[in-house]
Amino acid sequence: MSTLTKPNHIGRKISRIRELRDMKQEALAQALGTNQQAISAMENSETIDDEKLVEVARALGVTVEAIKNFSDEAAINYFNSFHEAVHNSHFGNNNHCTFNPLDKLMESVEENKKLYERLLQAEKEKIEYLEKLLKEK
Repeated sequence: MSTLTKPNHIGRKISRIRELRDMKQEALAQALGTNQQAISAMENSETIDDEKLVEVARALGVTVEAIKNFSDEAAINYFNSFHEAVHNSHFGNNNHCTFNPLDKLMESVEENKKLYERLLQAEKEKIEYLEKLLKEK
């Protein structure tokens, strides 16, 4: 590995955060009131003035510090540790169905049919009753 330190390329960090948030350059441009070409130029810039960085952070839903301190390695480590924590907990281990979800769905469909038929029968009885009352008058 090289002994040279990586440059703190803010534009690349913004680009990576934008991609991780599943946001296109056009969407970020719209949030900032600019165009896609300006976002592309900004993401290719090694430095960005603080005022613009605050606006970008707000549009991305992160803090300025999150942009300045972002690294792909840290993001990967974060998600790997999250996956391991969930996998090692009881939360993530017991996710096997003891029933067929399609069977449950069909049971609910049949129950809805029965309820509808009962409702329909009640309406028919109500109509018959009202017709009988009208004939008596």
